Amino acid sequence: MMEHAAIRNDESGLDDKLNALKSIDKELPVVVIVMNVLKSYVEYMSPRGCRELGVTLDELREMGPKYYDTFFNPHDVADYVPKIVAMLDAPAEANMIVTFFQQVRMASSRDWAWHLGSTRVFIRDANGMPTHVITCATPIDPLHHVTSKVNRLLEENNFLRRNQHIFASLTRREKEILRLLALGLSAAEIAAKASISEKTAVTHRRNIKAKIGAQSSYDLTSFAQAFDLI
Repeated sequence: MMEHAAIRNDESGLDDKLNALKSIDKELPVVVIVMNVLKSYVEYMSPRGCRELGVTLDELREMGPKYYDTFFNPHDVADYVPKIVAMLDAPAEANMIVTFFQQVRMASSRDWAWHLGSTRVFIRDANGMPTHVITCATPIDPLHHVTSKVNRLLEENNFLRRNQHIFASLTRREKEILRLLALGLSAAEIAAKASISEKTAVTHRRNIKAKIGAQSSYDLTSFAQAFDLI
């Protein structure tokens, strides 16, 4: 009985908050999304957001968890989902807010567009457990200097993900030789520093270039920099 009463109170509180949002959402310079975290579906999205995604609110609700795969780049998930999970696990008094970048697929072009989002807990049940979160999202001007920096970081992260298995396959000696190659040392200089023969240094260089697919000294240096060898 108490449990049913708590559910009714939660629903009543949600309705009140959603009605308050609907009364002002046209005035807000952001898209507002309310997610039901228990059932993993969109409870509410402001009309502007629905227009930009090219869907109705009912269609979003029917998507359930597919909403994420349909409109968001999965490469960003590893960066912000752990932070949101930590927010949901945090005590209510912590009042945590998570801010993050994410790529959204817009209906107008079907290309990814960078957005800045801020999320916090919107509704809790009688036991203090989060039931809904609210997110405010706004597109980032593609000409803004932040966008170019975020794109560069994304490219670096993608490079690391694509090449982590290759880096892991290098032996400790090969990583040492790669670092020296990236610093611009010749085979003779590497041989002297690593206490190996020049012929062995040349063999290492050939094997390393083959493993990482390097075509030039620039490729060697870029790879070494990406994995913090220099």
